[in-house]
Amino acid sequence: MNSDHPIARPTIAVALNYDEESAPRVTAKGQGDIAEHIMAIARANNIPLQENPELVKVLVELELGSQIPEALYLAVAEVIAFAYLLRGKFPKNWDTDTGTK
Repeated sequence: MNSDHPIARPTIAVALNYDEESAPRVTAKGQGDIAEHIMAIARANNIPLQENPELVKVLVELELGSQIPEALYLAVAEVIAFAYLLRGKFPKNWDTDTGTK
């Protein structure tokens, strides 16, 4: 193998929608050009992107439109919290001075 030519891993992307009423749903997923398109749409709409290869490997196996399984709630909650904080959005009744409800 020539070290001048590293092997490129395919890009994989999964988009989630969280309506704050029910579990997040898979709204888009794909590899390669489709993944790049999903990420371009997110960037164009100022939707935060987070890289988490292990989580994406699991999420990409879910059917489009399906809710994430309960086993993934914590991992996905961390992603959603990250996106909320980037936007300056906090949970209802959140005290921004103390960081608590």
